[in-house]
Amino acid sequence: MEKSINGATLRRMINAANVYLENNKKYIDSLNVYPVPDGDTGNNTSMTFKSATKEVNDCPTNNLDSLGEALGKGALRGARGNSGVILSQILRGMANEIIKHTEITTKIFAKAMRGGAEYAYKAVSIPKEGTILTVIRVMADSAEAAAKKHADFEGFFDQVLKTGEEILEQTPELLPVLKQAGVVDAGGKALLVIFTGFYKGLITEDEEFILKEAEEAKPIEDNSAIINYENLADIEFAYCTEFMVIEMNKKTTESDIDKLREKLMAIGDSVICIGDLSLVKVHVHTNEPNRALGYALELGEIHNIKIENMVQQNRELKAARAKANQFTKPFGMVAIATGEGISAVFKDLGVDQIVEGGQTMNPSADDIAKAVEKVPSDHVFVFPNNKNIILAAEQAQNLTKRFIHVIPTVSIPEGVSACLAFNMDGTVDENIEAMNTARSSVSSGAVTYAVRKTHIDGFDLSEGDIIGMSAGKIEAKDKLVGEATIKLVEKMMNEDKVNITLFYGEGVNEEDANALCEKLQEKYPDCEVSAIPGNQPVYYYLISVE
Repeated sequence: MEKSINGATLRRMINAANVYLENNKKYIDSLNVYPVPDGDTGNNTSMTFKSATKEVNDCPTNNLDSLGEALGKGALRGARGNSGVILSQILRGMANEIIKHTEITTKIFAKAMRGGAEYAYKAVSIPKEGTILTVIRVMADSAEAAAKKHADFEGFFDQVLKTGEEILEQTPELLPVLKQAGVVDAGGKALLVIFTGFYKGLITEDEEFILKEAEEAKPIEDNSAIINYENLADIEFAYCTEFMVIEMNKKTTESDIDKLREKLMAIGDSVICIGDLSLVKVHVHTNEPNRALGYALELGEIHNIKIENMVQQNRELKAARAKANQFTKPFGMVAIATGEGISAVFKDLGVDQIVEGGQTMNPSADDIAKAVEKVPSDHVFVFPNNKNIILAAEQAQNLTKRFIHVIPTVSIPEGVSACLAFNMDGTVDENIEAMNTARSSVSSGAVTYAVRKTHIDGFDLSEGDIIGMSAGKIEAKDKLVGEATIKLVEKMMNEDKVNITLFYGEGVNEEDANALCEKLQEKYPDCEVSAIPGNQPVYYYLISVE
């Protein structure tokens, strides 16, 4: 069994974990505490890990320092939701240890896990036990103990994974809400799946199978380029050089291809040199393309030569940066929303950019940062509109030099209210205070359906029951959408409330929404009741009472 892990093996382990997590994400989603169709921990952790895997696969070398840097960078850029952000910090903490070494032993792997645990705990202002944090901490403890007894990774992983299973089963005892719902922590399960994937990749000899599966699991990429002009550095190597080597000389061997790769690395960076004796594809950034071509001629004939001057390209981008920095207004706004109607409401309120996402698809920190970069202002207010997106919004600050001010809205109604309080003539602090006051004055509710049988918050639920939720708690239940909505509004009302707004979803027609408004208007004659097409998925109604 392996006693050390090199770069090639680490790459294979990461790809295997990517496949294993992708194959198990639906099960992880099903561990959602509330039995509603918006479980997203599996999807968030999978998307986060895919981003890290893609960055690793794009890395041109198998050096551990480069792979570790790619792992941490990709995880941060792809972090989605609370679970994804915490996972990204675990991977970044592990990467910070990996980059220090040329090979990984069990003791080094244990130290990396400890770094991941410490990094993750620091990322959360008020850490909760019984979550992914507990699982990584206890697994790191086990790893350090296992490394003292096992120099081989088989015994090491056997002990670490066993401990991981044990602590995962204990999470309901540490977090009462898990015990009430009868599930283990979804984030902790995702982490255990990843480490199981690591082990599978370590012991699997068929690397091509794993890489193929990982390739198929990659999401469709958005081909629209977003340039972060603030990160344009001076070009160290001026010429992007690409070509193929064909018709190899009779004396050329496979080792000569390896030597060509080493020579290219000595005169530049971003080296890709792949192929066999039938064809070799080369990419290198260098100041000496003539030497790169000369080295290749020693192996065979050169074909499809392309040399681009990146210095000139950089000049053009810097000019674009200067133009982009001519901000046209003092403040901008970015909101996370799903549904054409809700997006239209935010745009009408002056929001510059809408990031598609919500409970069923949390955007990554990189998604939010890219939206911020499009806003023609140096100071940008971001409205997450979901508690599971707040951490990612805060992490976006690390990906841009714009000043991001996260208003921690946890619902669409809170986001709308906060936007209404925005004053272009006010200062940053004045706007933050006004927006937070406005969002705090709103009571938010949501009506959806149960996806499994359970008992929670005093309700016996069956699959398909209509449920109303407010402040993270189930407050109403019925077989009919309208009746469940009326019951929920009743729970949310008090004598100070004067406005009731219903954002109706894609499964509700306008006639039914208006009929429900009339019933609520009769029940609360002193209130103004209105219905707005939100077109949001999953939720029949999103409710604002203020």
